[in-house]
Amino acid sequence: MNTAGHSEATARRGLELSPFRGLRYDPDRVGSLASVTSPPYDVVVRPDGVHHLQSADPYNIVRLILPQAGTPSARTEQAADTLRRWLDEGVLTADPEPGLYVYEQRDGNGLLQRGIIGALRVSEPAEGVVLPHEDVMPPVVADRAALMRATRANLEPLLLTYRGDGTADEVVERTAGTPPLLATTTEDGFRHRLWSVTDPADVARIQSDLAHQQALIADGHHRWATYLRLRAEHPSPSPWDHGLVLLVDTARYPLRVRAIHRLLHGIPVADALAAVQGLFRVRRLDTPLAEALEALADASCAGNAFLLAGDGAFHLLDRPDPGLLARTIPADRPSAWRSLDATVLHATLLDHVWHIPEDSPAHIAYIHDTAATVAKAERDGGTAVLMHPVREEVVRDLARQGVTMPRKSTSFGPKPASGLVLRALEI
Repeated sequence: MNTAGHSEATARRGLELSPFRGLRYDPDRVGSLASVTSPPYDVVVRPDGVHHLQSADPYNIVRLILPQAGTPSARTEQAADTLRRWLDEGVLTADPEPGLYVYEQRDGNGLLQRGIIGALRVSEPAEGVVLPHEDVMPPVVADRAALMRATRANLEPLLLTYRGDGTADEVVERTAGTPPLLATTTEDGFRHRLWSVTDPADVARIQSDLAHQQALIADGHHRWATYLRLRAEHPSPSPWDHGLVLLVDTARYPLRVRAIHRLLHGIPVADALAAVQGLFRVRRLDTPLAEALEALADASCAGNAFLLAGDGAFHLLDRPDPGLLARTIPADRPSAWRSLDATVLHATLLDHVWHIPEDSPAHIAYIHDTAATVAKAERDGGTAVLMHPVREEVVRDLARQGVTMPRKSTSFGPKPASGLVLRALEI
């Protein structure tokens, strides 16, 4: 299975990963390494997530990746000031020499993932080296770009997958048998370990393996688009030619693919259901969440299906009217794209049935955690739209064709924890 999308033979130029001097927390200056980490900035694990993380430790990384000042400019200035202060105080310190970093995540259920963190040469999608599979929202890219300009740093790695020839894996596995730079267990039960690879021969082995490979963006489309924007703003060569990434060889460590759910603000479930009457088959399910998700999975095998929640029950939408789909879904895309649940949700339900703008935070939120989505909908009087995951081969095939999926269509994981290693562009 070629997760990277293209074969090595078609690559005009491969992945170019460079060592860097990582910024890491001084464990003597913080409560614990676990208390200063965070999920990636766009993963909402709980409704009060930012406050919870800020309360965990005064130096939690969320103060950099999601500053809470009033205006956008105040937020970026706050993050830059915070980073400078932490550097001056020695809370964050740079490693003595450049290196690549081996990163391991392990949970209590047997999941193990290892990959390599480094500074990757930024490339346009047309180069066929780093392949996106989702659209992005320009306001989010603008927000991330402002933050990176102000801090002059890559504050968290994005997640890429590739399929190597085994040379890099040999270095990764050998390195993982040595004492790590750090080890910590976060509150979600994941154990994280990090090593530095500074030996020139080992760095060269990794770079040689990657030199003819291509990668799929698994998580971090907005940050990759931000890297592209910032590279275009600075004459090359410059530190902005590279961006911080975690590369995982999925031939050895396959990723999980999960759905990203939608929370519709200001539209009660009753109103959402009334609007789809006669357009979808609707069935009420008075069952626990796990059983409702099983019903969604079964229905998804036969076609497009969604679960609505927020009123204390679950409502299964499936069997959409073929005429409705023909009227609302663009005909100039591959059939695999036209049949995606995310396509039907955005082109048909959001645009034409519910009339909800998909890029407005005031109207819609994108949440990874299923139970949190339902709970927030019930508390706020909105509608949770629960999705079934897209199969990985569909993502790969569309990326190979250069076709991007609707935004927030997939959630690959496990995602790297933010706060274990940062990249300052001027160090």
